[in-house]
Amino acid sequence: MKVLIVGAGGQLGRTLADTAPEEVALQRLDLPDCDITDENSVRRHVGAAAPDFIVNAAAYTAVDRAESEAELAFAVNAAGAGHLARAALETGARLVHVSTDYVFDGGANTPYAPEAECRPLGVYGRSKRQGEIAVLEILADALILRTAWLYSRHGANFVGTMLRLMAAKPQLSVVADQVGAPTWAVTLAAAVWAAARRPALKGIYHWTDAGVASWYDFAVAIQEETLALGKLARPIPILPIRTADYPTAARRPAYSVLDCARAWRDFHLAPIHWREALRRMLREL
Repeated sequence: MKVLIVGAGGQLGRTLADTAPEEVALQRLDLPDCDITDENSVRRHVGAAAPDFIVNAAAYTAVDRAESEAELAFAVNAAGAGHLARAALETGARLVHVSTDYVFDGGANTPYAPEAECRPLGVYGRSKRQGEIAVLEILADALILRTAWLYSRHGANFVGTMLRLMAAKPQLSVVADQVGAPTWAVTLAAAVWAAARRPALKGIYHWTDAGVASWYDFAVAIQEETLALGKLARPIPILPIRTADYPTAARRPAYSVLDCARAWRDFHLAPIHWREALRRMLREL
């Protein structure tokens, strides 16, 4: 199977490369070689690759900066996604487009089903939702895979930030009133590879690790697990704070837990709890 990863330099793209099955002939695209905001560039590179399966892991993910860079966020997350969908249609490739929990407003108190109404709060979420719409309008059999709170040993993410701050600061304050599901890029990659083997999968699915946490819970777990591995010199106090105590340019959903039951069933993959996934990732480090 010829698989093209777009956004290959990001944490999901790199994790997909790390975990690619033996039967996959992997091809990778990222800036500066291919700019997904340039439709001609996308068509040229996808046409040359002639893939069977495309993974769109490229995204503008600077949530706060998106509020002042809306044009760029929409160019990447919405128009760029559409360019890839058209190229996939032209080449006959299947497309998996990775999206986000930020398409929801966080007003729920039970996990969001894939068909739940989308009401994004900020530019990032709106641009990602427009990308979903563009992909499905162009490519009816595309697969949209929404995820949340992604981390890995690659790139910038919450786990890496916390480890750096815990080693340097005497104390941390972390938001405790935003709840979601931390997700290891390795388990998301496993879902992508499972989808690659199942051509009938299409439409919108949700994928995260099992369980829920606040950012505060996540930070506490990172410290506890790292101390247990002997990789942190000493514990520091971690204080829970409110979102209002840590103002940001973008509003974030207070509750963005995704209902993944359908994906766990249809992808034939058993979920693991986010704490176990975190433990495995820290052992890798």
